[in-house]
Amino acid sequence: MKAKLTRGQQWVYELLNSTSTEITAQEIFAQLQNQGRSLGLATVYRAIKALQLRGLVQARSLTNGEWVYRLASEDCHYLTCLNCGRSVPVEECPAHGLQRKLEEKQHFTVFYHTLEFFGLCEPCGETLDAETV
Repeated sequence: MKAKLTRGQQWVYELLNSTSTEITAQEIFAQLQNQGRSLGLATVYRAIKALQLRGLVQARSLTNGEWVYRLASEDCHYLTCLNCGRSVPVEECPAHGLQRKLEEKQHFTVFYHTLEFFGLCEPCGETLDAETV
């Protein structure tokens, strides 16, 4: 049986559950403060890590090095522009078969996976092309 969530973990989980987008730990901290929930930033990071280890929260690194978090309810796939940093979700997943094989062969429990392609979005590509002319 899994241990019960701490108060801080519960608050972070509830906040992520009510948020439809990925958010940073600093944003989680600020929103909890706005709700009158006193929780230090270090405790927010510890709560996120504990929730990740339970397979409840997933993380993704942005091109600026910052991490964003969301509930691990579904796999995420993105096209991410290296110039402007915008990420566009990709709906189809070519990795589900591989995930099942790895779980079976390696005896590894996968909570979620991410797949991200990096390049230039159309507006940034056009801007860079125009600058090189």
